[in-house]
Amino acid sequence: MADYQTIRAGSVGAQSVRIDEGLKAHMNKVYGLMSVAMLLTAGAAWAIAGLAVGPDGALTQLGYAIYASPLKWVIMFAPLLVVFGFSALINRMSAATAQLVFYGYAVLMGLSLSSIFLVYTGASIAQTFLVTAIAFAGLSLYGYTTKRDLSGFGTFLMMGLIGLIVASIVNIFIASSALQFAISVIGVLIFAGLTAYDTQSIKTDYIAHAQHGDSEWLGKSAIMGALRLYLDFLNMFMFLLQFLGNRE
Repeated sequence: MADYQTIRAGSVGAQSVRIDEGLKAHMNKVYGLMSVAMLLTAGAAWAIAGLAVGPDGALTQLGYAIYASPLKWVIMFAPLLVVFGFSALINRMSAATAQLVFYGYAVLMGLSLSSIFLVYTGASIAQTFLVTAIAFAGLSLYGYTTKRDLSGFGTFLMMGLIGLIVASIVNIFIASSALQFAISVIGVLIFAGLTAYDTQSIKTDYIAHAQHGDSEWLGKSAIMGALRLYLDFLNMFMFLLQFLGNRE
């Protein structure tokens, strides 16, 4: 991983200033894209949950199709398949197309997560979102400002993430409350670590490529960085909701 201070120290005068200004603009774009995607996810989840439940509190036809029919499995796993496909194909897309796909993915994620409005109270969802936002901001700030190289944690965190995904899929079928509690605790820790790691990685990746002036690559890099932080935030929120959420 490229070291920001080393690269910057090797630059002088106007070039050093351009690196600093370019980095700030890049990170602002990353956080801006992430914020728009988060709003799309929240808006889609809230709207779909509203359409899924009738005035009498019973599921509508849409609600039955989404939450009680075999379609629910497609909706559950579709975001995972889409994000892997998007990551593999982004180099073949233009930056504008990649951004549209990212926003479309955020809406699909809203559909997948809309059931939380049926399970948890609105107040507890809002409270958990606020707690997640504060934690995310602190962790991301640490990843951006620390001089410690966090790249060594990458392999460890990714191995933990793969194990977490496997355990979550297994627990869908065995429904163990003890395993679910362990998954939630480990999930919060993994995505807390990934938030700091991904923030530093986005920063150093920019520094490593900015001097080449590849605007198309930088645009796609901002989108992929936003996707990484978006997933970190969303997963940390979902795992925290299992601790802090009050059920309807």
